[in-house]
Amino acid sequence: MTQLAAVHGVLPDYRYPQAELTEAVAKACGLDDNQRRFLERVHQSAGVATRHLALPLDQYPLPDFGAANDAFLAGAIDLGERAILAALDDAGLTVDDVDALLAVTSTGLAIPSLDAHLVGRLGLRPDVKRTPIVGLGCAAGAVGISRLHDYVRAWPDQVAVLVNVELCSLTVQYDDRSATNLVASGLFGDGAAAVVAVGENRRTNGPTVLATRSALYPDTLRTMGFDIGASGLKVVLGTEVPTLAEKHLRLGVDEFLAEHELTRSDITTWVCHPGGPKVLQAIESGLELPEGALGASWNSLRRIGNVSSVSVLHILRDTLVDRPPEPGTPGMLIAMGPGFSAEMVLLRW
Repeated sequence: MTQLAAVHGVLPDYRYPQAELTEAVAKACGLDDNQRRFLERVHQSAGVATRHLALPLDQYPLPDFGAANDAFLAGAIDLGERAILAALDDAGLTVDDVDALLAVTSTGLAIPSLDAHLVGRLGLRPDVKRTPIVGLGCAAGAVGISRLHDYVRAWPDQVAVLVNVELCSLTVQYDDRSATNLVASGLFGDGAAAVVAVGENRRTNGPTVLATRSALYPDTLRTMGFDIGASGLKVVLGTEVPTLAEKHLRLGVDEFLAEHELTRSDITTWVCHPGGPKVLQAIESGLELPEGALGASWNSLRRIGNVSSVSVLHILRDTLVDRPPEPGTPGMLIAMGPGFSAEMVLLRW
């Protein structure tokens, strides 16, 4: 048994309406009239009303990859610290209780890794076990919970903390006028989240992780991710993502649930990463979900955009706070990411 003792999300202080961000991107990219009309159309259709940025809007674009990565590390340490401290406080624990720290991101690079920086900033014990996880993209919120589950199953007396930080705004390529880059510039935002997990010998309140499952689909490596070059991280975002979600997800979910003598109709609450409007619609269609089942995902997309691996954790937090499920009932947390892959977590509320 693994219990999620606390889930806490944080956002940068700089919040902007979508229309203001559209104008800023158009100006910074030097778009012609046709490109600007395309930008306005895709930004308006992204389902996003506001987003939070790591830096004030007038500081974009940064001069080069080095400056962007420096800004990433500074922002990630600050947001990660805030998220972890708040989650520990919610769980009634302190930094001295933490036995393991998993730090997740796909939007910046650091060696020593982000977790090492956070150990010093937070004053965690020097014997804390650290695991950096880099490159799993939007799926990594679910992956992180899965790895927490693995850890506390092995160490049921211990406390493990997951922190996800994604500063997607620092990856936008302002000299790239491709459709993919312009679409991404209207969808992704910045933020962080932390999850505290405890083993069965330290029972507490919170949902229980019953099982996890991963699925990596063949011949889909170029569907989603980043190309890494001199200018930094250049987004790869294929138009086939919704089709793949609708095609593959149902079978994977059904097989996973069947292993635990459950069906989709038994699931009372769905917590799904909000890849974008078309992806959410594909999930709803592919899983034949009832109207409103992904309401928390749609709301999160509208309020903060797609924050990569952080989003599904914000949605989990929102679910627990704003629309708590019936205790004892099963729930599903799902996120998809580069690979192309899907990660699933079976919960009991």
